[in-house]
Amino acid sequence: MEHLAPRWVLLAGTLLGTLATGSTRSARDLSPTQTPMDTAPESFDDDYKGCVEQMRAELPELNCTEFTHNRVYAEGWKAAAAEWQRRWGGRPQPGQLRQEQAIALLAYTGGSKLHKQFNEDTRRGGCSHQHYLNSYHFKALHFLLTTALRDLRRSHPSECHHVFRGVRDVRFAAKKGSAVRFGHFASSSLQRNISKRFGTDTFFEIRTCLGAPIKHFSSVPCEDEDLIPPFEVFKVTEFRRVNGGNLIHLHSNGMQSRHTCELLK
Repeated sequence: MEHLAPRWVLLAGTLLGTLATGSTRSARDLSPTQTPMDTAPESFDDDYKGCVEQMRAELPELNCTEFTHNRVYAEGWKAAAAEWQRRWGGRPQPGQLRQEQAIALLAYTGGSKLHKQFNEDTRRGGCSHQHYLNSYHFKALHFLLTTALRDLRRSHPSECHHVFRGVRDVRFAAKKGSAVRFGHFASSSLQRNISKRFGTDTFFEIRTCLGAPIKHFSSVPCEDEDLIPPFEVFKVTEFRRVNGGNLIHLHSNGMQSRHTCELLK
């Protein structure tokens, strides 16, 4: 397994030369979008309970397919692998993670294009089994991030964190007492002021018990990031409008995974 990630890197670099350029996304509206929070019922939220080793066996072939179909993923992985080599090539990386998990975290934090497309696709990636199999081309990244967070939490499995998340251009609304999920991997920070740089149209204060600090594996370690998985459920403990934006307090309330080892079915 030690040599798996370098083969993925080589393949990603080769395929990038043959893939067509993707279409340009339309510009955002100038006014913030009003969006109610819910439990993200169409999210792909697999936690891979009971099938981690079987999924690892699928990774080489899975990445061959996904690098071919997903230029954003191929580009992001190639850049992250180069960053991994710069940081740890020839010397040990921090010990909790495998090489491919560390590269996945670097890819996720390394560029807004991959981060945005991955989260959009994850929020609807579980709408059906066929959609997941045929149209969700982040299967490997989802698996690697999910297991990376689990492994990072292993030394402190019951530890919870008080984190912050700032959002620009979207004003989320939530009913006090309701259950919600982000439905994608949600970036947050242990530092309030850092989170405010990302926006205050919606500002979250969150107690997460399934997220994990990823600072040592982030492309931007100064952001002091804590990454929250799609399947963590939160209770809304406060919702109010503050200085033209929305303030939402969330308290971890367990997990809800509607998918289990979906690729292997």
